[in-house]
Amino acid sequence: MELSRLSDVLWAQRHLLELLLFKLEQEQLVLTSGRTRWLAQASREVANVIDAVRDTEVGRAAEAEAAARALDLPDGSSLGRIADAAPAPWDELLRSHRAALAGLAAEIREVTENNRELLATSYQATRETLATLESDAATYSPDGRTSPGDRSGQIIDRSL
Repeated sequence: MELSRLSDVLWAQRHLLELLLFKLEQEQLVLTSGRTRWLAQASREVANVIDAVRDTEVGRAAEAEAAARALDLPDGSSLGRIADAAPAPWDELLRSHRAALAGLAAEIREVTENNRELLATSYQATRETLATLESDAATYSPDGRTSPGDRSGQIIDRSL
């Protein structure tokens, strides 16, 4: 019974991690398309799924503890250790959950890192664009402090 409940919560966790990966890829599509209008919505959806993953993590930990106790394993036993002690067919099912969760975690890390890089690049490009629009954009002095831009090198067309 404990192994069945653990498997059920692992299925739910896998589903949520797949949904998280989907939402992260949606966010990436918004970032790469340049349609930043939807970026806040995409980020909110990612945050909502992350909250749901955290909630299921609590349930997974409780079910893993119950399964470990049922198999006479110490508290805090890993999913791999529970799978090793579980009878067939639970051993293979738990191993496949473990492999799928590890694969999803790796994919999520990769997409998250790509999104961070895209956000950082977009942020820097926006800052640089805004800096060129300011009439008295500050520059850095030799000692590292900001100072008003030097206008001595500007060319003025007096024929207008």
